[in-house]
Amino acid sequence: VQLQASGGGLVQAGGSLRLSCAASGRTSSSYAVGWFRQAPGKEREFVAAINWSGQSTYYADSVKGRFTISRDNAKNTVYLQMNSLKPEDTAVYYCAASALVTNRAREYDYWGQGTQVTVSS
Repeated sequence: VQLQASGGGLVQAGGSLRLSCAASGRTSSSYAVGWFRQAPGKEREFVAAINWSGQSTYYADSVKGRFTISRDNAKNTVYLQMNSLKPEDTAVYYCAASALVTNRAREYDYWGQGTQVTVSS
């Protein structure tokens, strides 16, 4: 499975961005997909995850109520809608695929290249 993350950019606090994770590969729609982020000098942290069907979603407490993860299996794409952005959301965002939906980065077998999100105050 190959993953391509896109949609990052510079936005003011309170603004919105939508990240996309395009997957390719014969069985890509059967994988759970997670979003993680890593800020400078910090460890990579879990943001959100969605199971293969889209019926189950999970969020980090820090983004719950502001971010929404969804997927369109017909397009082999997972989205992360980010609203009410805060400066502390600034990070490189990565999407990853796993056989099981989980918040543990080590359980994900495939990773995209990352997209930068910068939120100015």
